Amino acid sequence: MPDQELHRTWLHSERFIPRRFIRPALRFTRVEAASGIVLLVAAVIAIIWANSPFGDTYEELWGTVVEIEVGSFHLEETLRDLVNDGLMAIFFLVVGLEIKRELVVGELRDPRAAALPAVAALGGMIVPALLFLALVAGEGGEATRGWGIPMATDIAFSMGVVALLGSRVPVGAKLFLLALAIVDDIGAIAVIAIFYTEDLSLSWLAAAIIMLIIIGAAQKGGIRAAAFYWPMGILTWFFLLESGVHATLAGVALGLMTPARPMYSDEEYHRKATYVLDTYTPQPESPHGHDRVDHEARQLALIGTESISPLNRLEHLLHPWSSFVVVPLFALANAGVRFAGVDLVDALTSPVALGVAVGLLVGKIIGISAFTAMAVRLGLGRLPRHTTWSHIFGLAALAGIGFTVSLFITGLAFRDPVLTDLAKIGIFAGSGSAGLIGYLILRTRNRH
Repeated sequence: MPDQELHRTWLHSERFIPRRFIRPALRFTRVEAASGIVLLVAAVIAIIWANSPFGDTYEELWGTVVEIEVGSFHLEETLRDLVNDGLMAIFFLVVGLEIKRELVVGELRDPRAAALPAVAALGGMIVPALLFLALVAGEGGEATRGWGIPMATDIAFSMGVVALLGSRVPVGAKLFLLALAIVDDIGAIAVIAIFYTEDLSLSWLAAAIIMLIIIGAAQKGGIRAAAFYWPMGILTWFFLLESGVHATLAGVALGLMTPARPMYSDEEYHRKATYVLDTYTPQPESPHGHDRVDHEARQLALIGTESISPLNRLEHLLHPWSSFVVVPLFALANAGVRFAGVDLVDALTSPVALGVAVGLLVGKIIGISAFTAMAVRLGLGRLPRHTTWSHIFGLAALAGIGFTVSLFITGLAFRDPVLTDLAKIGIFAGSGSAGLIGYLILRTRNRH
């Protein structure tokens, strides 16, 4: 293997990591890089739209009430709520699939390899939250509910910036950031489930849990048909919506329950596919030859499908929709902050905006860098191959880009539209500064 190719497939210590585990992660970073651009465009459109002469139409559109009634079933939500509660369930389903993949076959499957990014992510959640609370302590009331906002990391934007840097960021460093962001997602999901759930209805929650139990039993019983699981998943989402637990967590639960192993092993795939091909004899003169080809082709297709894990199939199906449709729509519906009559200096220096911005920028850099150094010093892990402390500082800054999930938590934390807009201004300022500083730090590194 050429040296250049060899370096692209080595990560930690002197152990060769099979490329079958690296290629999916690298493919994921490329998709996220492209989706980050679409997400940025959607956010810019939302801001321009909200501040244009016809900016009133922005709130009029997203505040439109939609009613769906079928028999005893009745759903009444605004268009923005349908995006935030409904479509974002697809986003969180993909997040759940990504977490499951990383835990089973990715960077998080090895406790020693996972320790370093996990500890780093913990620091990147604790320090930003503490900084936010310190800055808004004098405000009290609803303002303190926003402590979860600066904890988030936006994978799409952060990996998009890394993609712009090309070979200046080693493969190991890229996967460190990806694993860190995945752990960060786990933390954000826990925060949403525990601290941002109101008016809990135990009966609806019990119904959702029963649905999950039925889905788990169906998996154990060997039911493979997607036509069974989609309706069950939608019912689980609706029951959670009615329970008071945020409905998007249904997507996370279903993603974590999706099997990560295929029905057929590599050996079984080879044996079954070979048998079908060996027993097939072309009969071009037979009037039924075409029917036989269709039959054998369907058999091969079924064998091929069942040789790919349901997790990989579902992620491959949903990831483009989540990245290029759902998340941009979410940004379009939530990023439109009106600046008319707003003193930006006063807004940026308000405790809430300052707490979010400082938490994302300073909190992430200090928290991730300090906790990474502590983990290395305690022997819990070591830096990935070719990764220096300058890379860690740059990656820590990029982790401060907390756009999508930060906006999502903002909608859960605040009911006051003034606090909501201040938090969004802080997200824009903190995420933009973090992205620029991270890019400049990593831009100075040599290419690998």
